[in-house]
Amino acid sequence: MFTIGDFARHGRVSARMLRHYDAIGLLRPDRTDPFSGYRYYAAAQLAQLNRIIALKDLGFTLQQVQEILEGKVSTQELRGMLSLRRAELETAMAEAAARLSQVEARLRSIESEGHMPTEDVIIKSIPAVRVAELTATAAGYEPEHIGPVISPLYDELFRRLEAAGVTPTGPGIAYYEDAPEGEGAILVHAGVTVAAAPRPGQDFEIVDLPAVERAATIVHRGPMAAVVPTAQALARWIDAGDHRSAGYAREVTLECPADLEKWVTELQEPLA
Repeated sequence: MFTIGDFARHGRVSARMLRHYDAIGLLRPDRTDPFSGYRYYAAAQLAQLNRIIALKDLGFTLQQVQEILEGKVSTQELRGMLSLRRAELETAMAEAAARLSQVEARLRSIESEGHMPTEDVIIKSIPAVRVAELTATAAGYEPEHIGPVISPLYDELFRRLEAAGVTPTGPGIAYYEDAPEGEGAILVHAGVTVAAAPRPGQDFEIVDLPAVERAATIVHRGPMAAVVPTAQALARWIDAGDHRSAGYAREVTLECPADLEKWVTELQEPLA
């Protein structure tokens, strides 16, 4: 039998927490001295304490933890709750990884200030191209706003193309424009090169992107979440050469293996 202090030490929790669990009926002491009021716990209760802490760390409220431990939640319901929490944690981890990638990209951009990649930028004409596309609105042009919008668009676009029997004939081409809503909102066009003609009833758009007479182009290697240093290098080159940008850069996916670090994307920024 352990005093509350000893039990707290072995359970790696605070005595204050144990008193709270006792007060709400979540983990009662094995015995309470009727004269002194001292609480005593059995070693076997560590197992229940561990379950409480594990469920709490998974994000369940103490009320939910109590219902689970008392058997008020069925196995199927518990499985659903755990699956939902796992999905939430995986999403949070992915978002944290994306933010870390964006921070690293900003740091690389800062470190590259003053270096002009003249050998990496090429001015060329871009021919007209036909694409199948889906469009959605992002809150802004920052990678953290574009990524969560464009990735699902491409997943859905390829699903719809396959269902329609349309085979891409060239690279993916993403392009952007200011949304009518204003205040920084961006229309995101997720497209892929096709040779098909528009047909009634298609659940995607087929559009012809016009030719660009002069575009400053640069190749970005790695995930698009880390595109900022490449995009800013292109911007510095445009400014240093007394050129003038004529709009958002197109993003042409040249290589897109499963490993995002091996992606190759060409940025094509139109010049006035």
